[in-house]
Formats: sequence, structure tokens, C-alpha cells
Amino acid sequence: MSRTLGAIPARYASERFPGKPLARIGSKPMIQWVYEACLQSQELDLVVIATDDERIRAACADFGAPVVMTRPDHKSGTDRLIEVAIQMPDYDVIVNVQGDEPGIEAELIDGVARLKREHPEWSMTTAARPFRENEDALSPNRVKVTISHGQRALYFSRSLIPFPRKETKDAYYLHLGIYAYQRDFLLRYNHLPASVLEESESLEQLRALENDHHIGVYVTRNSMPSVDTPADLQSVIELFRASGRL
Repeated sequence: MSRTLGAIPARYASERFPGKPLARIGSKPMIQWVYEACLQSQELDLVVIATDDERIRAACADFGAPVVMTRPDHKSGTDRLIEVAIQMPDYDVIVNVQGDEPGIEAELIDGVARLKREHPEWSMTTAARPFRENEDALSPNRVKVTISHGQRALYFSRSLIPFPRKETKDAYYLHLGIYAYQRDFLLRYNHLPASVLEESESLEQLRALENDHHIGVYVTRNSMPSVDTPADLQSVIELFRASGRL
């Protein structure tokens, strides 16, 4: 039987926001909000936090989260996730949940994980939602994705795709940074040939597409902003207060 692991990479030494996983939102550190959202998932058999920092490990112990300690020299969250997959070989699907999205909902986690479970022939799955009217779809910091009728990613780009020759409602989808990987694919990921598209766009997932791996896309209407800076944290705190979560 397929078993699914939820893994939350957590790094203390963020350049823009040092100590970000431990930043307080109300009475809890941000990483605890993410962990508790994962516990609400119906698809995850176990949830762990992956870190190389003793301060994060100690904080996770305080709220009862299992921790996988990883090497400090990983260049990306995916590299850290690969080490988790090596340390935990009993799980054949690994879901990477970003540790800086405290408002993530179990519906999104379940949608991505379920789509991967239903399509074992796909190497990985991710998520997207339609752009909202007040959002800047032209911003290169907002990654766009085009999606086939069969729920597979056609392309990811920092540019506006598809080209707006004709205005089409709901044509533009914002990529959301959650992934579910088939374990054997994840272990091969860093050995895939270098990708011209990945280097051009600075988008790691294009390495999979350019090497002919399928990426499924779960489409949702819901998502909360990620926290990259202290200003982002204040915005999330205000959203939590407005929604009654604080």
C-alpha cells in the first residue's frame, strides 16, 4: 500500500528574514501553524519537519513535532527533501510543504497528494489557482503555469503565459509552491541533465519538464500568501486577525 510522507523544510538562516520559522504569529511560531495544518490532512500518513538547526529542533520538540535533522550544506529545499527521502525509505510519495506558508489549508495539501496518488505514472504534482483581479500577473516574482485538459503542466514561466492576444477570463494561473514527488523520481532529481529552461527562468521544476517528466497540477481557488519578509509576516498576522484565527 502506498504511504505518503509530509515534509516541511525549515531553514533558520534566511537572508531576508533570519529565524523566520520561529517568528511568532499569536502564541505560536510560524512553523507550528504549518505543521498543524498538515496534521489536518487526510492524505498524509506522517508529517515531519526537516531542519539543520538546533533552535528549530528544540522549538518543534516543544509542540510535539517529529524532526529529521539534515546536513547544513544543502543548496535548496529540494536537496533537503532528498535527504529526508533517503532517511525515511518506507514512504513512496513525499509531499513538500513550504514552512513559510502558515495559512496553508489541508484542502490544498490533500488535493496535491491525492492527485499524485491517483496518477503514479506522473513524477510529481503541484498546485495553482487563477489570478485575482487585484494581483499583478506581470510580476516576474509571481510564477505562472499553463495547464492541459488532463491536469498536467505545459510550462512554468515568470513571463505572462499564455500571451494575452485576446483577453480570456481565468486564462492565467498562479503557481503555488507545494509539491508531491514519487520517491524514486525524487532520488533521481539531482541527476537529471542540466536544463536550459531552468537556468533561463530560474525555476527548478522546469528541469523535470524539459527531461520529459509529467507534472500534475491541482487547481484550487484558495491560498494564503507566503512569508518572505517581516512585512509579509505583519500582513499575515492582520489576515489571521481578520479571519478570527487570532
